[in-house]
Amino acid sequence: MNDFGVLNNRKRALIALIHSLVFLGIAIHGFASPKAGVLLRGAGGTGDFILIGIYLTVASILAWLVSLARCAKERVYFVLCTGSATFGLLRTIFGDASLPAAQYLRVILLTSAVVVGAWIFRFFSAPVTENVLSD
Repeated sequence: MNDFGVLNNRKRALIALIHSLVFLGIAIHGFASPKAGVLLRGAGGTGDFILIGIYLTVASILAWLVSLARCAKERVYFVLCTGSATFGLLRTIFGDASLPAAQYLRVILLTSAVVVGAWIFRFFSAPVTENVLSD
């Protein structure tokens, strides 16, 4: 069943794919800048708390989009993105020393989301075949 609920046209699928690629780049950049974590440092900086708020908001919205998704492709895409945002949140709170797998899981989940997003975009880019009744 390919009844999409959120990514229901080519433009939305392209926007989602671009977002996934951008956040994959940010996740890869995370390898160069390790996180100490708010809990390990004691008092976190203002930027850390803003980042926690952003991750909470993004993860919540993506989880809501999972519930709106109608078909399996779309649901898998949003689950992968939600998982990545959640690991980003955990990484910011606990740091890389407490949760070393979070960096790798974010990249793996976002890479998978890019693959699924490209698959969804390709679905909308495929030519539509019409059954023409001839006389």
